[in-house]
Amino acid sequence: MNAGILLEYWIITIAALFVIVNPLTTAFVFVSLLPRASAGTRETIARRSTLIATGIFVTFALLGGIIFKLFGITLEAFRIAGGLILFGIAMGMIRKGQDEGEEVTGDEPHADGRLGNDVSVIPLAIPFISGPGSIATVMILTSEAPTLWHLLLVFLAIGLTTGACYLAMVYSHFLVRYLGETGKEIVTRLFGIILSVIAVQFVINGVLEIHARL
Repeated sequence: MNAGILLEYWIITIAALFVIVNPLTTAFVFVSLLPRASAGTRETIARRSTLIATGIFVTFALLGGIIFKLFGITLEAFRIAGGLILFGIAMGMIRKGQDEGEEVTGDEPHADGRLGNDVSVIPLAIPFISGPGSIATVMILTSEAPTLWHLLLVFLAIGLTTGACYLAMVYSHFLVRYLGETGKEIVTRLFGIILSVIAVQFVINGVLEIHARL
């Protein structure tokens, strides 16, 4: 196996995933969603969201095509659904953020035993880390991997990318330290606006892709 070819594929793979997942942006969103969370809560939610996102990436890398065909799901529908979910979350951030005394900890149980205010699954793991674009990228990379070595490089890239997201979220408290209360409110609303734009773009892309198929 030519080491140069593997290195080139590795660079393309890791660059594609890093650009579309963007761990730094994940850190800012994490701060916006959990401005008052304790260090232990941040670590728990970061670990949970990272593990979930990694599992989703691996699942779709291996079985994505089969899953979509089995349930009659198209990537366009997945993209639109993700956009709608993100938009609802973004509107909540814009209206109030976390500045009204409510602390999102991710581990307070409801009366029925469910976790309250848990953002580790939605929106962190889905659709922010493992969103439609990143899942599609992983599916494309694995489908185009010519050998087992290339496939292993894709999984290594997944691990490094989600690991970077974990570190970015765990150490995002450094951002909070310098933002102050007013800064946290501004960041919360600012990223609510950005999330709403991303969400609308997801929906637009999905609709355009459907139109292109007609």
